[in-house]
Amino acid sequence: MLLAVDTATKSIGMALHDGAQLLAESVWSGKGYHTVELAPEIALMLRRVGRSVKDLTAVAVALGPGSYTGLRIGMAVAKGLALANQLELVGIPTHDILAWGQPKRSEPMLAVIRTGRCRIAAMWYKWKKSAWKPESEILGITWQEALELLNKPTYICGELEPADREMLRNQPQAILAPPALCVRRPGILAELAWEYIRIGKVVDTANIVPIYLNTMSGKSV
Repeated sequence: MLLAVDTATKSIGMALHDGAQLLAESVWSGKGYHTVELAPEIALMLRRVGRSVKDLTAVAVALGPGSYTGLRIGMAVAKGLALANQLELVGIPTHDILAWGQPKRSEPMLAVIRTGRCRIAAMWYKWKKSAWKPESEILGITWQEALELLNKPTYICGELEPADREMLRNQPQAILAPPALCVRRPGILAELAWEYIRIGKVVDTANIVPIYLNTMSGKSV
C-alpha cells in the first residue's frame, strides 16, 4: 500500500492506494498549519481504512515547486516514514500531478502553481498520444508576464484565486479549467508513483530533494 503526500502549497492532500484501487483520499486548503495537521491526518486516514503504518510499502511526495516551508514539511514526513520503515520513496513534480488530472484538449496547456511573493510557477504542456507532456522548463513569473505569453487559445489550470479568474475571464485567449479540475489530487500523485515503481523509476531516498523556485532568477533549483 502506498501513501501519497502533497504539501507543496496551502493545499494539503494525502491518499492511500494499494496499486489496484484508491482506498482513501483527502484534500483541504490549509492555513499554514502543515506541521500540526499532517501527521495526525495521516494516522486518521490509516485508521479509517483499518490499516497501519506497517501496511505501507511505499510513500510518494510532491517535489515542488511550491512554498519553501510546505515542501520542507512534506519531504520531512515522507522521508521520515520511508527511512524508519524501509519503504520505497517516490518524488513527483507538482506540475505533473496537476497536468495528469486534466482532460485531453487540442490547445496548449499552462499549468500554474502559486509560489508566494506575488509570483507563480508556470509550465507549458501539450497533449501527445495519450497524456500531457511538458513543453517547457518551469517558469517563475508574475501573472502579468504570464498574460503576455497568451498569444493563442490556451487552457489554463492550477491554483486560481477568485481575483485570478476574474482577470483571466477578460483575456480572449484564456480557457479556464473548472475549479474542481484545478485541485491537485493526491490520488493522482499515488497513481503516478505506482507507475514510477512499475517501470523502476525510483531513486535512493537520500537523493530525493525538493524543487525550489529561485525567485530572483525565476528558475527551478
